[in-house]
Amino acid sequence: MNELVFGNCRIVLEYEIMDGHVVVRDGKIAEIAEGPAPRGTQVYDCEGGYLVPGLVELHTDNLEKHLLPRPKVLWPEPESAFFAHDAQIVSSGITTVFDALSVGEYHDKGRIAMLGEAVQALHACRETGALRADHLLHLRCEVADPRMQDLFFPLTDEPALHLVSLMDHTPGQRQWRNTESYRTYYSQIVSWTDEEFSRMVDELQARRDACADGNAASVVAFCHQRKLPMASHDDTLLEHVNEALANGVSICEFPTTEEAARYAAESGMTVLMGAPNIVRGGSHSGNVGAEEVAKQGYLGALSSDYVPISLIGAVFTLAKHGTMTLPEAMQLVTSRPADAVGLKDRGRIAEGLRADLAVLRLVDDVPLVRSVWREGRQVF
Repeated sequence: MNELVFGNCRIVLEYEIMDGHVVVRDGKIAEIAEGPAPRGTQVYDCEGGYLVPGLVELHTDNLEKHLLPRPKVLWPEPESAFFAHDAQIVSSGITTVFDALSVGEYHDKGRIAMLGEAVQALHACRETGALRADHLLHLRCEVADPRMQDLFFPLTDEPALHLVSLMDHTPGQRQWRNTESYRTYYSQIVSWTDEEFSRMVDELQARRDACADGNAASVVAFCHQRKLPMASHDDTLLEHVNEALANGVSICEFPTTEEAARYAAESGMTVLMGAPNIVRGGSHSGNVGAEEVAKQGYLGALSSDYVPISLIGAVFTLAKHGTMTLPEAMQLVTSRPADAVGLKDRGRIAEGLRADLAVLRLVDDVPLVRSVWREGRQVF
């Protein structure tokens, strides 16, 4: 029997903070109690810091930064890139991560070339047993790309596949209702004259009209058959949320308006928004602020999206602002995302659950991850 005791810690439970100790046996939480650890036991001294559940991340694009360090520059050693990504993830306190990969794209940024390499690297690295975090796969299906089905279905036998989302980034749709915002965003990689841009928009919209419904239906049918959870993406209008509900989608990912977030939450969906949105004080693309959604009571979970450390940063930002208590904010990055995808064995400090834990302390009000444990084994 392997036993480990965390002592001298502020334990962030689901609804309260307890000064006490936690006993871990054989990778699971065995005991939670107030006060100092029993004498004679070997104790990991948390030095008065916070002991929190390992964070659960449902959507990160961080792997892409390592596999595609520059536009269209595919790193020649995908497994080394994956391990570097893993190290960054776990050092942010994340013990369960869904690596989000785009299935389809616009204006060739290299994502399709990366897709197969990324899934193979994830599989190979999981097989080594050397990954620090528990990596699962989130396939982001770009339904307006005619190639989507040919790209998606060959990847569906990957055992790590646990989440699928439906996206539509066509100019004029959802996040890009304002086509000029679309033009500004893509100006980093392509430029158009006014005539060229208008023609391109017409072409993409026609392409979408020809394939989006069929692509979405094929993915939805597959997910129902495999009992995989699904997420919608960038819901903007009530009709987008209704479409998601009709398809059996349970997660509303990055809604762009308060109206969509409210309706999704009231309809029983988990509203997932970006932690960078909270840390920065607003959306980088002018969408609804995540903290405002939290104040209204509609926020169900957070994702670090493109900055892994933002996940724990957003928790303490919400608590500091008085928007939520610390335990309430911590739920957004632990128990709630875990529940949203059916991972009932983690996300809380509770007896019988996996000992996925992180020890934190504040440095000038900024949370610093000191150590991380996955199933009772120290990984950082």
